[in-house]
Amino acid sequence: MGQQKVIHVSSSVQGKPLRVGISSCLLGHKVRYDGGHKRNRFLTEQLGPFVEWVPICPEFESGLGLPRPTMHLIRQGETIKLVESKSGKEHTRSMETYSRRRIRELRGEDLSGYVLKKDSPSCGMTRVKVRSEKGMPERNGTGIFAQELQQAMPNLPVEEEGRLNDPRLRENFIERIFAFHRLQALFRTRWTPRQVVAFHTVHKLQLMAHSTETYRALGRQVAEIKDAPRTGFRDCYAGQFMLALSRVATPGRNTNVLQHAAGYFKNDLPSAQRTELSDLIHDYRNGLVPLVVPLTLIRHYANLYQVAYLQGQSFLEPHPRELMLRNHV
Repeated sequence: MGQQKVIHVSSSVQGKPLRVGISSCLLGHKVRYDGGHKRNRFLTEQLGPFVEWVPICPEFESGLGLPRPTMHLIRQGETIKLVESKSGKEHTRSMETYSRRRIRELRGEDLSGYVLKKDSPSCGMTRVKVRSEKGMPERNGTGIFAQELQQAMPNLPVEEEGRLNDPRLRENFIERIFAFHRLQALFRTRWTPRQVVAFHTVHKLQLMAHSTETYRALGRQVAEIKDAPRTGFRDCYAGQFMLALSRVATPGRNTNVLQHAAGYFKNDLPSAQRTELSDLIHDYRNGLVPLVVPLTLIRHYANLYQVAYLQGQSFLEPHPRELMLRNHV
């Protein structure tokens, strides 16, 4: 293998901290309508050491008080309104006004992600109950704050804590917040075309595991970077990059990437080791071993044979190893 410069992509938080917005109750803050909380142990104990939380409770901070009446969303014609469940008193306008003001502030806080409280009429991201005027609820709504957040910051990785119980959705979200943090660090500087090419190169396998089509489209965009307006290029590249990563990587696509990576050792590995690696990749594809098993062997061979291209790939370690997000089958 020819000698290449190793470009390390660190999953650890360097320079500016990785800041993540979060519904305050998930950190144990007693701000729920009844004065309680919904502390999430994974977020506080496992992910917490790697991020700086920015806690927000829209209902409490918008002045609805503590304790406060329970509220729900109701559909009136084409409009969704936030009302108190018993009295019917409406708080839609005050919540929308608060949400827009707070989100404008968040734009200056360099958030790399946001975790929302599920089912909340203010923070629920998906399947929030919306009642009709006839009283029958449907789970097809989005909380008012959550909707404003996603519209205002479309590239920001957003997830709700209930969906984080799914191992693949959990890994995908955390992979995205670390990738977005790296992307922010790139475009925060007076970036050069060479820096963008280097960034794109080290994320090649990671992008391929999510969407080969978008990876190719981004490659074409990077190839024309010198002819593109800076702001237009930045916005388009960032949007497509985050869109690609939002598609959850499947065992099939991960297998293709693993096989691609294994090809870098075909002239170095003895036959028995090549067969062992191939078998482990096959076992992963069939759900017999977790992704971390073949990945660990590939990382070992990349270091053993000093394959600089692979050593620098974000796919090998897109987030802190201590989170053990690739240890599930």
